[in-house]
Amino acid sequence: MGFMSTVVDAIFDGTVFRPNGEVRLKPNTRVQITVDVDDDQGPKNESFLTVARSLKLEGPEDFSERLDDYLYNLKTLNDE
Repeated sequence: MGFMSTVVDAIFDGTVFRPNGEVRLKPNTRVQITVDVDDDQGPKNESFLTVARSLKLEGPEDFSERLDDYLYNLKTLNDE
């Protein structure tokens, strides 16, 4: 039987290749792997806190304590 070709996106974790999605092969099927490295990894994953801090947002000092007031216009940003 000849070779069947398919593309499987995967991540190498330092030991094994981990497919990013379903691979339709029976367990223990022998395969031949050709590796094309994706140099453009895209944006790296950053934590929410890192992203939030980078936005340098400004707001009132009591924003976290009075969030509902500000969200639902119970208190305006200019009110003391």
